[in-house]
Amino acid sequence: MDKHFSIAIDGPSGAGKSTLAQAAAARFGFIHVDTGAIYRTVGLAARREGISPGDVERVTSLLPGLKIEMGHDASGVQRMYLNGDDVSELIRMPEISRYASEISAMPAVRAFLMDMQRVMADTHDVIMDGRDIGTVVLPGADLKVFLTAGVEKRAQRRLDELIGKGVETTFDEVLRDMNCRDFNDSTRASSPLRAAEDAKILDTSGLTLAESIESLCGMIAAGLKVRER
Repeated sequence: MDKHFSIAIDGPSGAGKSTLAQAAAARFGFIHVDTGAIYRTVGLAARREGISPGDVERVTSLLPGLKIEMGHDASGVQRMYLNGDDVSELIRMPEISRYASEISAMPAVRAFLMDMQRVMADTHDVIMDGRDIGTVVLPGADLKVFLTAGVEKRAQRRLDELIGKGVETTFDEVLRDMNCRDFNDSTRASSPLRAAEDAKILDTSGLTLAESIESLCGMIAAGLKVRER
């Protein structure tokens, strides 16, 4: 059996990783794995239990009792399930971002979720996005892309997304949260955000969504041709 093709997409919050990865996965017939959604699901579980996102001991003790599952709907969009409940929309609320940021820095949480992520890559052709996919989760990925954009551009995109979902917030609030998330992700002791040495950099600051998708798909198409040789 041929080895499955894996694509690792890393980058800061609001860079559009999931949007672009989902579009590319649909075009190439890959499975999209949004690892940020998995951490958000753990964050939601902690919040429901009244656990502070920085309480390492209580978060760690919560893990054995969690049943976290990933699925995809008919259009290929990833769905997240927590103890049997579809929480795909709940985990996108702004307050869960803070939980995900702090909880994802915990080595116990990262170890708990690592197998789920690697099994997906071992059993499917995947486009997996997150913050340490190319450096830690899938260091042997066939293609690594570091997706980024200016922080104000990312904040505006996230604001538009939230407003579209009916969430009341402001640009300043989103920008503040994004700067905080960037700092936490890049300075955490466990698997900090950084580009893998062999990653291709894709800065979408000056690109439209369609142009960004085409740029990513061009990289993937080139990578697939290299493997076929």
